[in-house]
Amino acid sequence: MKRIVLFFVVALVSISVSAQPKKTIIEVQVSPEHADWQYRCGQDAKFNVTVLKAGVPLENARIYYEISEDMQDPMKKEDLTLKNGTAKIKLGTMEKPGFLRLRVWATHEDIRYYGVATAGFDIDKIEPTAVMPDDFDDFWAKVLEENNKLEMLPMMELVPEKCTQKVNVYLASFQNRRKGCRMYGTLCVPADLKPGEKRPAILIVPGAGVRARNGYYSEAEKGFITLELGINHISTVLDNEIYEQLKPWYGREYPLCNIDDKDKYIYKGIYAGCARAVDYLAGLDFVDADRIGVMGGSQGGALSITTAVLNPKVKCLAVFYPALSDLTGYLNGRGGGWPHLFRNGKMATKERIETTAYYDVVNFARKVSVPVFYTYGFNDMTCCPTSTTAVYNVLPDVEKYLWIVPEIEHWTYPEQNAARSKWVMEHLSR
Repeated sequence: MKRIVLFFVVALVSISVSAQPKKTIIEVQVSPEHADWQYRCGQDAKFNVTVLKAGVPLENARIYYEISEDMQDPMKKEDLTLKNGTAKIKLGTMEKPGFLRLRVWATHEDIRYYGVATAGFDIDKIEPTAVMPDDFDDFWAKVLEENNKLEMLPMMELVPEKCTQKVNVYLASFQNRRKGCRMYGTLCVPADLKPGEKRPAILIVPGAGVRARNGYYSEAEKGFITLELGINHISTVLDNEIYEQLKPWYGREYPLCNIDDKDKYIYKGIYAGCARAVDYLAGLDFVDADRIGVMGGSQGGALSITTAVLNPKVKCLAVFYPALSDLTGYLNGRGGGWPHLFRNGKMATKERIETTAYYDVVNFARKVSVPVFYTYGFNDMTCCPTSTTAVYNVLPDVEKYLWIVPEIEHWTYPEQNAARSKWVMEHLSR
């Protein structure tokens, strides 16, 4: 299918988005000379740096900058005073495909301000470092077979305080991994659903962390069943105070749980549970089992890909900057995906490298067989572009919609969110 590539470079918009940075009095603007932020290997990249106050270049602005390859140690550091508030900085080039990043800090009245821009070099040629295990398919077939032996015991409980005139909201749950262990999600059902009617459904898989999953009302108001899944085996409709109390138990260390054993690694149950969530949706008498899509960002981006591969009922997927991608990049002199397991060489044991091969999203991406919406940015240092580009580049020849928004870090614009939902709903309406 035809690959659609869009490059979208815009200023920060005033509409608030979760995790999107807020404007400050001093603005550090950093941008490459190429409008698409892309170069060929051997081409020199030059960046414009401007320090603004009230929209006007700040005279004698003091900056410190670093140049580095994606997620690597700086190769150049320098302090500068910008007489007219502007400067042109030459990054150099790369001899192999990858990314060069310029990070700039400006100091004004003892407060530091930050700007960043990243140039991509021959990014369509970035290949993953992750190796596909010979028994990858057999491993996951066995995992799913074992999980499917466990009764699902599906449940849905109306949550009246979350319902609106247009959407009925339920706490959904099903048994997963072992007896008595349940996964939960927030299920939104259009209030105008007629008896016997079946609607398309969207599974929203979660980013990292423990928090409420408030449900996707907008899509439900347009006629779609939505299930926003949680992976922490706790209700998704509790008071926020409870999640705050639970955060120490679901901290940043959970991706390391049982990482020395591929048969016990924490993501085994998570991947299988997300695949089972599709079966849960398909089993609802008001869901059209032939029209189920999945979408997510970061950890959810990873889970959207793994779910689409592990459950053939998924008909399309939408991905934002997937985590758990090309994890071994750091072992090959370049950036690797969240949670950056091997950035510290001490973590890189034979057992851990072997385990991650079965869970690396790159190896799932090679097996995607449905249409894909894919978007990410070059400035992301959580799910770095080297890793997310490697995932995109191994996607098979399926229908693909690629939207690179170079300036974003680990956040999205409202336009991206709207485009994602529109794309998924259109594909499920066919």
